[in-house]
Amino acid sequence: MTDPIQFRSYDDRDADAVWRLHELAIRATGNDPSDIPGTSDLQNIETRYFDTGGAFLVGVVPGDDELPGTFDGGLAAMGGFLPNEAGHADERTVPGAAEIHRMRVAPSRQRRGYGRSLLHKLEQQVVERGYEVLLATTSQSQPAAVAFYRDEGYQEAGRSTQGEYELIHFEKQL
Repeated sequence: MTDPIQFRSYDDRDADAVWRLHELAIRATGNDPSDIPGTSDLQNIETRYFDTGGAFLVGVVPGDDELPGTFDGGLAAMGGFLPNEAGHADERTVPGAAEIHRMRVAPSRQRRGYGRSLLHKLEQQVVERGYEVLLATTSQSQPAAVAFYRDEGYQEAGRSTQGEYELIHFEKQL
């Protein structure tokens, strides 16, 4: 049976757990977290997400020693979105779109529907804020993420290379 997951807005007290989940999830894909470009947004979520009109959600489950701990449970999933214009300067620009950033699910909690639930909550907030297009980018070295976005109705909109990573860019009309 799947643990009940509760999604809520990021709180400053989640900072360490968010960084640890990022590292756990990236390592599980066979990548080095220190090689992932542009992760400074995770060090300053208030400014990068909330102050720009975006959102950042965390999904917590009852405490579990194998998950990064928050003040109210174990961090099982996280992710956010930004207005595309507020994203990284080296990313593609689609006027009037929002973009998903830092979707992560703890490796021990994958394949339980947490990622889909999180994505649907983020999509709902994007629509409520008036966006009609949602962008997502992932690396080809993360085949589960590539399949996830395709399964959720995202269409490939292009590819690019950043450092050693081949990136796949997706779009979805909401």
